[in-house]
Amino acid sequence: MKSPCERILPRLVLACIALLSATLPGAPSRAATYPAKPVTFVVPFGAGSATDQLARALSASITEQTGQPVVVENRAGASGMLAAQHVARAAPDGYSVLITTNTTQAANPFLFKRLPYDPAKDFAPVTLLGRGGQVLAVRADTPYRTVDDLVTQARKAPGKLSFGSGNSSSRMAGEMFKQLSHTDIVWVGYNSNPAALNDLLGGHIDMMVIDTVTGMPHIQSGRLRALGASTNRRLPQLPNVPTLDEAGIKGYDMGYWFAAYLPAGTPPAIVQRLRELLVNATQSQHARGFFANSATEPWTSTPEELGRFQASELGKWGRVVKAAGIEPE
Repeated sequence: MKSPCERILPRLVLACIALLSATLPGAPSRAATYPAKPVTFVVPFGAGSATDQLARALSASITEQTGQPVVVENRAGASGMLAAQHVARAAPDGYSVLITTNTTQAANPFLFKRLPYDPAKDFAPVTLLGRGGQVLAVRADTPYRTVDDLVTQARKAPGKLSFGSGNSSSRMAGEMFKQLSHTDIVWVGYNSNPAALNDLLGGHIDMMVIDTVTGMPHIQSGRLRALGASTNRRLPQLPNVPTLDEAGIKGYDMGYWFAAYLPAGTPPAIVQRLRELLVNATQSQHARGFFANSATEPWTSTPEELGRFQASELGKWGRVVKAAGIEPE
């Protein structure tokens, strides 16, 4: 016959295990109820940017899936560093999500001497969200009707023409254009692409390699003229616009990607639950409208695949920045 201690001990051990499991960060019970309160999508760029539009489309779907509100918070500035730093320092509980691009996660380490965050160590990758191209655009009232027109003028007047950018993707696309066209065009920086676009439309800068989401409405309205696509294939929404490679800038190929990240240390079960919600969201009616109108396409992954892809992108952007001769700021 078992003593009282022998009878009680197994039950005590089981009770302790149950209590410990319930309090562990990665406990299945927490993931099963996630999200149990409003989620914040932190966007590194201003309202109206491509990343902002995608975040809002995804947020609508996640609210429909879970019944929980999703707040989109724009923290524009410092090439996305303000938003990335904010999420890196947030509680690793799944309620602060960085909806971002290659700007913060692949390019910034090579454009700035000091970052207030580590793009790899400070985040838990969730999933890729989409990819797309940019377009070289000028105002429709300029004499530049082709890429060759623009290059010819830039070579005639070195340092007189200017291009703007509000994120690293746009900036590096402009720098690559300069490098491959052997021209001297002055870079002007902005907090976001919509701000740079306003100055392009206002005549304060001469050209811009802009994401299609932000630039397409003005191209369609006739205020901007598209001279070349940044990718190695023509954009479906602009089939008559040649790629920059086709237009004579040989070897030009510069796309961009969107992805979601959580703070490092977020329980894997919550990472997986958020991934499931986001992958579903990319197939929603809200997101389909975004992708159809923006010359971008949905592109999802596992957290592990995103981590490996980001590592390869860090290598690529490092080579691009070095080739462009850019000194970190």
